[in-house]
Formats: sequence, C-alpha cells, structure tokens
Amino acid sequence: MVTSTRFAVAGIGAVAELHAESIGDLENATLVAGSCRTTEKGRAFADEYDCEWYEETESMLDETEPDVLAVCTPSGSHLEPTKAAAERGIDILCEKPLEISTKRIDEMLEAVDEAGVRLGGVFPQRYNPVVQQLRDAAADDRFGDLSVVNTYVPWWRDDEYYGPDRWQGTEALDGGGALMNQSIHGIDAIQWLAGTAMSDLDGDVNPVEEVFAYTATRAHDSDLIEVEDTAVAVLKYRNGAVGQILGATSMYPGSLKRIQIAGRDGTAELLEDELVTWQFREESGDDEEIRGEFGEETDSGGGAADPMSIDYSNHRRNIGDFLDAISTDDPYMLDGTEARKAVEIIESIYESAETGQPVEIPR
Repeated sequence: MVTSTRFAVAGIGAVAELHAESIGDLENATLVAGSCRTTEKGRAFADEYDCEWYEETESMLDETEPDVLAVCTPSGSHLEPTKAAAERGIDILCEKPLEISTKRIDEMLEAVDEAGVRLGGVFPQRYNPVVQQLRDAAADDRFGDLSVVNTYVPWWRDDEYYGPDRWQGTEALDGGGALMNQSIHGIDAIQWLAGTAMSDLDGDVNPVEEVFAYTATRAHDSDLIEVEDTAVAVLKYRNGAVGQILGATSMYPGSLKRIQIAGRDGTAELLEDELVTWQFREESGDDEEIRGEFGEETDSGGGAADPMSIDYSNHRRNIGDFLDAISTDDPYMLDGTEARKAVEIIESIYESAETGQPVEIPR
C-alpha cells in the first residue's frame, strides 16, 4: 500500500494551481488544504481540488497537521509561512525564489535547521528532460574545458501584469523584476550546469565568481513597476568560463528562452524545449537518438508572453523528487542551500547595476 503524503498550500494563485494539479497526479500525495485571505478565491480553490480552505496559514497548519507545506505566496512573503511550518515540525517545499534576499533565505535556513525539518526549492526546469540531457553531458565532461554558459529570456509582460492590485513588479513582494521573477529559472539552470561541469568544486559553493551588469526599466511606466524590466549581465565562473544573462519582460511580443553551454569539445543549445544544437568532438552512440527525441519545436508559448503558457509536468517531477527524498531520507538536489544560489547571483547583479562595479560572489 502506498503511503500518501499530506500537502497543504500557503497562497492560492496561479502557481498554487500547478502544485495542486501535480499533487493530484501523484499517487503518494494528497492535497488537504490551502490558505489565502480572499474568500472567493479560497472557496473556489477548495471546490476545484476537493480540499479545505483557511484564511490564515497558521490555523491551517494547526488544524490539518500536514506533512508538507507548499509555499506559493508572493516571493517576498515566503519566510513567514516557512518559519510557521518549521516550528510545527512540517517539511517545506518553497516556490522560486526561496525569498527575495539572501538575508531572508538565511533566516529560513536557520529556522529549518533548528527544527530539524527539510526545506526544498522549486525550479521545474531542472526536471525538464532536455535540460537533464545537458546536465548529464556536463557531468560526463563532454564539453571539455568550459568556455561559455549563457541564458536568454527575451519575454514580454503587458501593463495589466503589473497592475495596481498585483504584487508583481513591487520591491517589497517581487524583490526585483525580469531577473528575480522570470529569468531566475534560466539563472538557476546555468549555474547548475556550470557547477556540474566543475567536478572539483564544493557543492555548496556558487559556481559564479563575479558579475557585472546593467538594468533598466524600458517598457513599463514607473507608476506600474518599481523594478527592472530589462537586464543584461556578464558572468565569470570559478573555472574561468564566462557567460551572459539577458532577462527582460520588455521585448514585445516575447520569444522563447535560450540556454547555451559550450566548451573546447562540444556545444549544446536549447530554444525552450527544443534541442537546436547537440554537437561534440567525439560522437556518442546515443547522440543521434537524443537529437531526434528533443529536436522538435516547442508546442507551447513557454511563458514568453503568457505566464501560464507552460506545461506543469516539470512541476510534478519536481514535487515527486522531493517526496522521494523524504521517503528515502536521501539528499534532495534542490535543498535550501542549493536553491539559494540563483538569488545570490541576482542580488549581486542588482548590486553591480547600482554601483557600476563588478561584484564578487564569496565562496
């Protein structure tokens, strides 16, 4: 008999629905409750997913006693429900970013360490099968000495996305704009790929050593958005490789994101889920099959203009992996320390853009 892990969700919005759909697909998970302060939204969620609704997260945790809390509140309010769950001995799976500053993330890490519970992050692109192909190639040293690892997120968000009743685009709850909210997926992916290729690097160390960046607000009025809608950054990795980040919600009509990883012995490039380049100095017996399997064009918008134009299957894999780690007591690849790295890079980019100077990321 399969033991079902009881989930509660803090924060009911579009991302919570991805979690609810994913939990519903997993035979070892059950959604028992969700919390938010909007009655209409809360009741609709409870009806849709056959669970309870609570106005306050603490009351939900006390009354339902879940095994795991999925934190889906606005980015700048992840700390409080995480601490509430930790105090009650409940494991936490937290949406990206873990929080909007490394200081607040470190408070989360301290809380879960003191309570002896797990904190896991959510970066679904790590569970995208084609991204995992790149990771496997990096682990097998197929790229040789790395030269370049890049991510480009040339997206568009209309003014309604940053409307007056929304938390997106605010410093207090979004913590940043096109980088902290949208491009963070690609930023986590490239630091993961680069770090995997650095076999001698301590796993807790950020593989990015230094950044230099510019940010701007180009396509949205300042009364709608308090943060950047356009950013570029240059990276120096600890192994000597370099990289670029483009993050934007200012590029109408929005186009698919790219990831590139390349070195002396090979290059791989993704256009969303399509593997457009997979070439190595030494061909493997699986390479032609890999090109065939992942060479088809992406059949969704990938979030380029519509935040919900995505497939939740990677979320399901992400949540399932966290459950597997809990059940086996094995390490989880997106623990709090690992999920912190993308925010550390973005925080350094913001500092560089503000000061006009390169910013070094400490070991």
